[in-house]
Amino acid sequence: MKNVLNNSKKRFLMVTMLITSLSFAKEPSFYSIKNDVKKTSLTLSDVKQGNKFSIKDKNGIVLYNEEIQKSGVYTKGFNFSSLPDGNYVFELDKDLEINTIPFTVKENTVSVNKNSETTTYKPYVKQKNNLLLISKLSPNFETMNISIYADNHRDFELIYTEKIEGIKVIEKVYKLEKGTYKVTINSNNKEYTTIINN
Repeated sequence: MKNVLNNSKKRFLMVTMLITSLSFAKEPSFYSIKNDVKKTSLTLSDVKQGNKFSIKDKNGIVLYNEEIQKSGVYTKGFNFSSLPDGNYVFELDKDLEINTIPFTVKENTVSVNKNSETTTYKPYVKQKNNLLLISKLSPNFETMNISIYADNHRDFELIYTEKIEGIKVIEKVYKLEKGTYKVTINSNNKEYTTIINN
């Protein structure tokens, strides 16, 4: 498959990434916690309807999840007294990023380590006419694997794969023939799949 990179398409992606990057600028903390193992209150500012909130253990097992129903401020109380001592994480899955807030339960106390918070950026995938546009912010130069599959009579066949590493702002444009495609992107130990009808 051949990359199509002319100046107008590059400008489109640069504008998209600039807008995206500005929204990722470091802001004051997006949450506050009032805690005690029997009553821990978490408040998340600036959430959007459809964002996904979850609590996971150190192995990534989901202990609690919900879809945010209302944009604005989200506040929820939790009772962690039945959790065994250990490490856990609050996770907020937004449109283009995933915020994680690690916390520890130990001897009836809940503590949050603000220095261990992380933000993982998700890939942005868009179809424009017969072009497939993919962009992703990778501040730590994370590796990203792109696989494109074509629909071959109800079965998807791999037609192109690419491994990208050592780039902070990833921008790719692919030209697609008419048809249905499955795009799979692996990055930050997560897989993102998009179906494209061209």
